[in-house]
Amino acid sequence: MRVLVLGGTTEARVLYGLLEQAGARLDATVSLAGATRAPVLPRLAVRIGGFGGVDGLRDWLVAHRTDAVIDATHPFAVRMSANAAQACTQAGVALLRVERPGWTPVAGDRWIRVADMEAAARALGSTPRRVLLTVGRKDLLPFHHAGAHDWLLRSVDRPDASLLPPGARVLQARGPFDVAAEDALLRDERIDVIVTKNSGGIATYAKLVAARARGVPVIMVDRPPVAAALTVVDAVGAMAWLERLYAHVSSTRREV
Repeated sequence: MRVLVLGGTTEARVLYGLLEQAGARLDATVSLAGATRAPVLPRLAVRIGGFGGVDGLRDWLVAHRTDAVIDATHPFAVRMSANAAQACTQAGVALLRVERPGWTPVAGDRWIRVADMEAAARALGSTPRRVLLTVGRKDLLPFHHAGAHDWLLRSVDRPDASLLPPGARVLQARGPFDVAAEDALLRDERIDVIVTKNSGGIATYAKLVAARARGVPVIMVDRPPVAAALTVVDAVGAMAWLERLYAHVSSTRREV
């Protein structure tokens, strides 16, 4: 059974391992958008780069006789998820999305929830603050005119200088992060506020634990709405779905 995994997340990397163990009965190809310059690659077939929108993805699925697509992209990759939903419908291909649960505030959290990056930039206010910015390198433009803040941007890859807020310093790092290290970062950098996306998962949750302990407010960008699809929360659920689909496809092909 031929499977396309739209990857790039922690859950996707776990799924790669499960697919490697499954062997040849699940012929999987992993597609990465190419946003990360040095991605962690699986021991599976890999393609890097876009498909060319809905039509390009649909044509790829048909040409490669794909049976199933696993959308394990980032919760904020709404365009890719929308393209996958449309392309799979048009090509008659089964689709499953792996969607990790979002974070929810607990006692002691000082969250300021906002709808998008523009609202996050406004929420910082005009008084200069020391800001830890962890929104990724593609969502920085709204912060260019957000005030004379002291910016510390954490990112897997270093953004182009033209994208950075004025005077921003860059800390290149890849999660997962632990609470002790996050606490030390907040202390040493004297961080006044964190700006982040509600990505969910455990890889970057430690900063929220450290912020809670130190009473540091967090401007939390809520997830955007995403195209409807059958959904599971982790790679184990995705693999179970693939196994059921494999049994169905195999039975159907034997009957034919």
